[in-house]
Amino acid sequence: MGLASLGSGSRGNGTLVAMAGSVFLVDCGFTLRQTEQRLARLGLSPGDITAVLVSHEHSDHISGVSALAHRYGVPVYASHGTKKNAPNGFQCEAFDGDIPFTLGEVTINPVRVPHDAREPTQFVLSHGELKIGVLSDLGTYTQHVVEQYSDCRYLLLEANHDRAMLRQGSYPPHLKTRVGADFGHLSNCQARGLLERIAHPDLHVIIGHVSEQNNCLDLVETEFAPFRERLASLNIATQAEGFTWIGEQPLTRQRSFDKVI
Repeated sequence: MGLASLGSGSRGNGTLVAMAGSVFLVDCGFTLRQTEQRLARLGLSPGDITAVLVSHEHSDHISGVSALAHRYGVPVYASHGTKKNAPNGFQCEAFDGDIPFTLGEVTINPVRVPHDAREPTQFVLSHGELKIGVLSDLGTYTQHVVEQYSDCRYLLLEANHDRAMLRQGSYPPHLKTRVGADFGHLSNCQARGLLERIAHPDLHVIIGHVSEQNNCLDLVETEFAPFRERLASLNIATQAEGFTWIGEQPLTRQRSFDKVI
């Protein structure tokens, strides 16, 4: 069981979850060549991917999905709303938000979140009592989010922007409003508030989707430094490098499964 990032930010996102002999790629916002290179850096090839889980239709999360699925025959799953609003040619099996389904031995819980997309979901994957969460692209956290992401063993958590940097930065006013709104992205302060509610000593956290224009690694490090003594580990994924495996790196592919919704 493990978690890794191909890269995380406004120029492309991809998160790997390894669990119960399967490897899931949550989103793919990179070109096919970039995806192949980034997977190789983490010891995998596209043929190792069991399925792609798509959170929403924004290009930094979906732009590379169709090419990967077509070239390597990887199955794709997304919400009905995401499928409806996706670019032409996008094909997937659609699910309903907040209704768990199973792929092989893994339960996929697509958690609805407040974001400015058609039917955005983030994901909690579980096997028995073990849970891995991927949570980004939401403008605020709800009690529902807190409940669904409690008791995770591994978590990728968005800390997109510093509020002062966003306010003083070069984004046009409408984009500043969008990013900072309740259907935009989590600020450092909001992400810290959420982590206050779900932190525990066995939780490994990767901070992701850190804006290159409206945030910086030093600010993120300062914001989350107090959690280092309260968590099993705390790391930061970057746009260029992502982050390597925490937990166990998968060794083999197990793509044969029956899907149950």
